[in-house]
Amino acid sequence: MRRLLLRVDTFGFHLATLDLKQRADVHHRVIGQGMDDAQWMDRPPAERETRLAEMLARDVGPVAPLDALGKRTLAVFEAAQQCRARFGERSIGNYIVAGTRGADDLLAPLVLARWAGVDDRRSGAVGMDFAPLFESGDSLRDAGRIMQGALANADYREHLAARRVPQPLFVGYSQAGRDSGYLAMRLAAYDAQRELANTLAAAGQPAVIHHARGGSVARGGSRLDAMISAAPPECVDGHLTITEQGEIISQNYGLKANALRTLERAFGALGVATLAKRRGRARRESAAEHEILTRLAGGSRRAWRSLAVDDADFQDFFRSVTPIDVIERMQIGSRPIWETGSKGSGALAIRSTPWVFAWSQSRHFLPGWYGAGQALADEIAAQGVNALRDMHGSWNLFASVIHDIESQLARSDLSIAAHYVELVSPGLRRYADVLRAEFDRCRDAVLAIREEAELLDGDRTQQRAIQLRNPYVDPMHFMQVDLLRRWRATAREDDDLLQALLASVSGIAQGLQTTG
Repeated sequence: MRRLLLRVDTFGFHLATLDLKQRADVHHRVIGQGMDDAQWMDRPPAERETRLAEMLARDVGPVAPLDALGKRTLAVFEAAQQCRARFGERSIGNYIVAGTRGADDLLAPLVLARWAGVDDRRSGAVGMDFAPLFESGDSLRDAGRIMQGALANADYREHLAARRVPQPLFVGYSQAGRDSGYLAMRLAAYDAQRELANTLAAAGQPAVIHHARGGSVARGGSRLDAMISAAPPECVDGHLTITEQGEIISQNYGLKANALRTLERAFGALGVATLAKRRGRARRESAAEHEILTRLAGGSRRAWRSLAVDDADFQDFFRSVTPIDVIERMQIGSRPIWETGSKGSGALAIRSTPWVFAWSQSRHFLPGWYGAGQALADEIAAQGVNALRDMHGSWNLFASVIHDIESQLARSDLSIAAHYVELVSPGLRRYADVLRAEFDRCRDAVLAIREEAELLDGDRTQQRAIQLRNPYVDPMHFMQVDLLRRWRATAREDDDLLQALLASVSGIAQGLQTTG
């Protein structure tokens, strides 16, 4: 009976808490329609924030009928309230606002919840915990300012007070890596955590930071204990909430022994970091160290965007050198892999998961290291390698970043990737030399900083695992290249070849243990 009570206390009678998620632009589209304002989506965020604050203060409802999208959006709030009333308060968790870019993106769902009629008129609460998801590089940079703006609204503060729960905050990694590169993404996420913690503390509002990680290293999927030890000291409080995705679930929790080891390492790291903070022994990086990493992030971001975002021809190279045309035909995921109505190019035109997945299939693992090589080489040339070695030994964040980049370099195999390059038109094969040069720069810089002769000399377990795995996976790559060549020669219409390609994609993903 004690075990049953423990499970009920952990999960409730609803098995697990269900989080809800909607994009910020959907909320604004519904509000614009309800207010009969065709220009709402084009209005500056500051103007929308002011008008939403007025609507909350005056309890303004919709003045025009809503279409199917609007009705479905409001119905979500009603269904959530019904679930909480029937199955318990914890059956519904956070309402995540994806793509948060301003305070108006947090006020908008509060307005919609009132339109749905699920608010308590006496307390001002709407029975929902709105959680901004800061996922782009710009939104991570502005996270503190965005929350400061939301907390300045009296109705939003009243809602938080009525809910009597910490403000949930989601720090994303995937999109920032896609638009800024891996190194810049890690620093942006680190700084955002610190800014959010300081902003909420200054407002006297408790908060819980959730890490919305992807499965692969390029999408924030670092080892749990390393992620905890690399967090800003201000954010360590004995509480950890993370998102586990993709191959990480089976790797870390598929076997009972692995699950216990994963949890033990995470709890151990969290306990050590929390104790160090409470005893005043937590080390914060120096201003000089942060300045160095800021320079590295800036240089890496410029190199990344110059190739992966701003170079239109690189998009054609990507489509030829990876099996992305096969992946987009796979019946996986709940959304299309290409960004709907995207105005961006290159990496911004595709969602982060298939972007990372496709590069792993061709053994480039590009999102996990490109751009860092040029930045590290420039810093070593300017300051000397000893400055980076010292920082690697004293600052956990930098050590974690370098180790993760090293692991991605070790997983890459440009000799295998060269066979995929043969699928590319001759006019675009110049990019292979660009990638090789950056790979060599990044590998040399990492080896110099970690004082190693070969990649992963400091992590023999992972090194041996890759060496043992590759001979079994390599033949599948050769088969996939041949299938791609033949399938594309049929204008991608031969279904038998497509089925074989789908099997090759799954086989390589299982062999490499990476789905993006």
